[in-house]
Amino acid sequence: MKVDSFKINIAVSIEGLNDRIQDVKTMLEQHINLKEYSDSVRPVTLTMSTVLRFCLLVGLSDKSARRVDDLSDFPLKVSNTPYATTFYTKNQIGQLFESLIKMRYHDIDGDWKHKAFASKVVGREILRGHDLLMQEGTMDEWLHFSPLRGGKSASDIPALELLIGMYDDEMEARLDLNSKAITNTQVLVAGTTGSGKSNLLAVLIQQLRSASADTHYPVNFLLFDYKGEFSDPANAHWLQLFETDSSAVLNPMEKPLPFTPFKDFTGKPINELNLYATSMSNALSAISPAKISANMDNRLSEAIIEAYKKKHFKPITFKDVLDNYTLLMPEKKQDDTDSVKSVLNQLVRNNIFSEEDKIDLVHTCNIINLGQFEKDGIMAKAIVYFVISKLNNIYDTLPGQQVNDERVELRHFTIIDEAHYMLGFENQPLKNLIKVGRNKGMSIIFASQNMDDFKSKHFDFYANAQYPLIMRQQQQNDSVLKDLFGVNGSQLQELKQAITGLQKGELITKDAQAMALGIGKHWKKIKVTHLI
Repeated sequence: MKVDSFKINIAVSIEGLNDRIQDVKTMLEQHINLKEYSDSVRPVTLTMSTVLRFCLLVGLSDKSARRVDDLSDFPLKVSNTPYATTFYTKNQIGQLFESLIKMRYHDIDGDWKHKAFASKVVGREILRGHDLLMQEGTMDEWLHFSPLRGGKSASDIPALELLIGMYDDEMEARLDLNSKAITNTQVLVAGTTGSGKSNLLAVLIQQLRSASADTHYPVNFLLFDYKGEFSDPANAHWLQLFETDSSAVLNPMEKPLPFTPFKDFTGKPINELNLYATSMSNALSAISPAKISANMDNRLSEAIIEAYKKKHFKPITFKDVLDNYTLLMPEKKQDDTDSVKSVLNQLVRNNIFSEEDKIDLVHTCNIINLGQFEKDGIMAKAIVYFVISKLNNIYDTLPGQQVNDERVELRHFTIIDEAHYMLGFENQPLKNLIKVGRNKGMSIIFASQNMDDFKSKHFDFYANAQYPLIMRQQQQNDSVLKDLFGVNGSQLQELKQAITGLQKGELITKDAQAMALGIGKHWKKIKVTHLI
């Protein structure tokens, strides 16, 4: 069969392809980036999709004759997502690749309808481009070209249909996050230790980034890494899967987080500051293990206001709050340490935040390493609490997200692993962040040990969760399962047996169509793609 009927339809890829072109990625980034950057600017990290496309284009530009024998020795691997969804679709570049492949392989007989053969052709041309680019002078020659870029349009919003694994019937299991038919984008993950929860989170992040990082509408993320496994240098190769690098890892134990948790009230009405001071006072009270009296709470609010006035309403620090709180205490007690001063002293001593914003949390990807902190201690709570408060402040300033006929824009995901540590007390910033929802292109992924963690006197996330993903559980809550899946009697027992029988990397989720029709099982089992 001649190449005339060729259409790009790839389901497999060359084994180890990304590793084999890593040197091209490194060289490209060296050409693009400066030797040094300030704390407020990060070097460019190219998406792997961009590098693969570049290599493919360079390879297809080579006029050398092609031979079938050149394709025979490539080991292939089956993959749900061999290339990012934007690989062929960005700027309709797939049409160009198809034309170039037809031109280069016009006299080659091969089974072009067979995915393995087409995959070998694409992989061979990528590696051909790699070899050319590694030749002295070729990289400089190609970088002289400046491809034209089209303007940003709402029509370019990528479809976020996350391929997370396979159903029992071997159909692809996808989570639609941004079509207009979806009411919200909250994802809840419940799974005990060893259930495959970390791998599922990695798959969700990888799919989000694969679908969007190479577009005008990238979906960035902030991951609170309680266990420290995503921040571990030994797992640095994971970051490539998320189209980022080690600069995304922030370790407040080693260096202050590169932003201030406090708002700038320059030119703002004093009433806004008064309300803010009350909310910040409530925040410090919420994370304190000791009871804070009404007098302490009022004094703390006043101290925050006084600190702002002395700073001419610019962002303050916890040291400013501590100093002003101490001055407002009775003179004879200023050397004493009450519950408020105890919390403030810890925040000052640990120096976990910078005094100014050096990065944009929404327009960058960040992983905050909490692995060295006591998980239920003041510092871990304070970091998550005040970072989420910061996100609230940022979202308040953002315009509504873009919308087209089919999809809405998502800007950012906040991902909280071991979320039960943040759900056991009144956490207003977390509630506010969820309320912002799709009006600002925000979403959230919670992961916790047990399904019970998502329903307490402070929170009921099950009521609005679009995708509850239930993995292996130590215990099951009948009332939660009834609320989630709309089941009773024998169906409830069957569902519980299905959850009990889950293996590592398997999960149960809602079958929205069956639930709406009131027929069949109200759930489906998914075998999650193994990624890490």
